[in-house]
Amino acid sequence: MPNPTPPQNNLREVAYLNQKFLNSPDARALRILAEFLEPLAHFRREKIRDTVVFFGSARLREDGPLKQYYDDARTLARLVTEWSDQFVSSNHRFVVCTGGGPGIMEAANRGAADANGQTIGLNIGLPFEQLPNPYITPELSFEFHYFFMRKFWFAYLAKALVVFPGGFGTLDELMEVLTLTQTQKLAKKMAIVLYGSSYWKEIVNFDALVKHGMISPEDLNLFQYADDPQTAFEILKTTLMAYALQPDTQETPAISKSRNPQRP
Repeated sequence: MPNPTPPQNNLREVAYLNQKFLNSPDARALRILAEFLEPLAHFRREKIRDTVVFFGSARLREDGPLKQYYDDARTLARLVTEWSDQFVSSNHRFVVCTGGGPGIMEAANRGAADANGQTIGLNIGLPFEQLPNPYITPELSFEFHYFFMRKFWFAYLAKALVVFPGGFGTLDELMEVLTLTQTQKLAKKMAIVLYGSSYWKEIVNFDALVKHGMISPEDLNLFQYADDPQTAFEILKTTLMAYALQPDTQETPAISKSRNPQRP
């Protein structure tokens, strides 16, 4: 009689439990898909409808020479979060979202936490930085391997973007969103605020791009400058009220409502 039980050494793990395979080049498509599906599941569970994204340098510190930008990012994120709580909806609107690391990212997550709001961190593993900052809502803290999947989640949920002074990463993210907006690849209108006009006008000569015919004069209308939290907040509020709220739903400001930290 043949033995119906195969030898133990012939047994194999199912593919989705095979860590060696999952870490191999052949499974790259699965890893990319996971960085789409895992955040999507969390956003649905936490009822996150849309975001206000803060970009800026990881090197700006609360006690550094440019600390004013840290303080302003924290204040602006708090104002946005307090304001967003006034909307009657089954979903969370205009949730502050950052790259999850230190500097401006920490400041924005911290400001949202000051207002007892949910706040998102889309962190990415880098050789010299960065670890998630402690102010991110735990259920909304994500770790990415692929830059392009992280960028997807920045753009997909965003209804507004605030760009504080930063370096290569900040410039990359800013230019990508400006390109998507200019080419109408985003099926929505998005507020883009460049915070710190003197910094940005020194770093990027947008007028020269117009002068040399590289962009159209109307492309300068894709963004606005702000130099204080209240001005930036008014730009965001006006734009979000005009473009992101649906008049045929209950997404309207409540007359009076205090934030409840226990709200699910």
